[in-house]
Amino acid sequence: MRNVTFERGFIKHPAGAVLASFGDTRVLCTATLEDSVPRFREGKGGWVTAEYGMLPGSTNSRKRRPGVKKDGRSVEIQRLIGRSLRAAVNMELMGEYSIWIDCDVLQADGGTRTAAISGGWVALHDALTELGRREGGKPASHYLAGQVGAVSVGVVDGNVICDLDYKHDSRAEVDMNVVMRDGNFVEVQGTGEQGVFSRQQMDALLDSAAAGIDVIMAAQRASLGID
Repeated sequence: MRNVTFERGFIKHPAGAVLASFGDTRVLCTATLEDSVPRFREGKGGWVTAEYGMLPGSTNSRKRRPGVKKDGRSVEIQRLIGRSLRAAVNMELMGEYSIWIDCDVLQADGGTRTAAISGGWVALHDALTELGRREGGKPASHYLAGQVGAVSVGVVDGNVICDLDYKHDSRAEVDMNVVMRDGNFVEVQGTGEQGVFSRQQMDALLDSAAAGIDVIMAAQRASLGID
């Protein structure tokens, strides 16, 4: 795996602001707390949602800024981030608060969506700490359903690789994104990029992802100063 770090307090205004670094991939994950919810959540508790984007200088060639309508890839990724982070929260305990997780790719070298999910969980934890302060001093753990982390894995030249950088990702025979909460799967996205893959390969990929997510979760906890 590449070196994984989470730098909290990267900017000062949001309730949570985390720079997630997976090797040369850098994603700024901010969590903004709002005291309102969408209409469909009224009377049901809180809400957690996400947005994702890549800055123009994040890739080798300039990434064009999105217009009014985002490209399909960004929409698919932000939906994945939202689903993954909602799995981390007992939203019915939040009251009528929303948390917006904004994930902006500053530098892309593979695995931006999994870095966004993993960094987003740390930012979410800080936002829930702020929510707890507003609600009488409850800890973030009061609202959390569990710890969520994510990693990409793939088969490259017949070998299982965990946490793919761009060089690996661009020539992977199999590419998979895995999201887990406390040892259980939240979501698995896998594709045979250059054909098919066997059940044995899939098991090896999932085992590798689980081991990688253990490393990521240790880094998340270290950044928060929790065991």
